[in-house]
Amino acid sequence: MWSEACEMLARAERMHRQFFQPVRSVSRLPAWEPPADVLESAEDVLVVVALPGVKPESVEVAIDSGGDLLVAGARTVPPELRSAVIHRLELPQGRFERRLRLPPGSYSNVRHKFVDGCLLVLLSKSEPSRG
Repeated sequence: MWSEACEMLARAERMHRQFFQPVRSVSRLPAWEPPADVLESAEDVLVVVALPGVKPESVEVAIDSGGDLLVAGARTVPPELRSAVIHRLELPQGRFERRLRLPPGSYSNVRHKFVDGCLLVLLSKSEPSRG
């Protein structure tokens, strides 16, 4: 009976390793969405997107024609860890995309930078045109 239990545990471990490996897809489809905050003042809109472990050069930021802010990119497993045994994997890996509805209006002077593992996007509100 003991040997059967040990065999079942070994089989479960093999199945776990087979089915719970990080996705290594070249797909352009997003695998996850990062959490984000959108804050508004009288002059600006600030968007904070949590992206720990994401390289700044792998992130794209754009405002689409519908007025949404689009943040896209990828988080990849560091090369040193690709052959490691995974004991816990909670940070999502692979391509991400987050589309955020911005408050109505037009924006100028769009700036973004990384601070403490977060992407900060600052959008200055444009003055309404006076006819």
